[in-house]
Amino acid sequence: MKKSLPAADPDAYVASLEGWQRTCVESLRASVRASAKLEEAIKWGHLVYSSNGPVLLIRAEPERVLFGFWRGKRLLDVEERLKPGGKYEMATLVIREDTSVSSTKARRLTKAAVALNASLGDPTKVSK
Repeated sequence: MKKSLPAADPDAYVASLEGWQRTCVESLRASVRASAKLEEAIKWGHLVYSSNGPVLLIRAEPERVLFGFWRGKRLLDVEERLKPGGKYEMATLVIREDTSVSSTKARRLTKAAVALNASLGDPTKVSK
């Protein structure tokens, strides 16, 4: 697989997408940005939002869009479709062309994730 260069900035990341994935990422991005004051950056080749450490990510892949949360395991009461996995307390919502997440739900998840970082600190610095 040929490795591609990451987008220069979040706007370029979104502009590089097409079809339903672009629409999905634009919607998620708008909901996230309207929910809380977050630092938005390109890290690891996708959108990452931080507040007192990383909070969430939005990553478009060929067949899906991932909406992931560093403390997502603690957000299952907000969205039961979150799938735990990875380091920290990561959990990710997999969105495909035939599925969606409402802007209301995306805002609720974002606000809850930001609140967790505010009360518990940077999830990458917390000792096990």
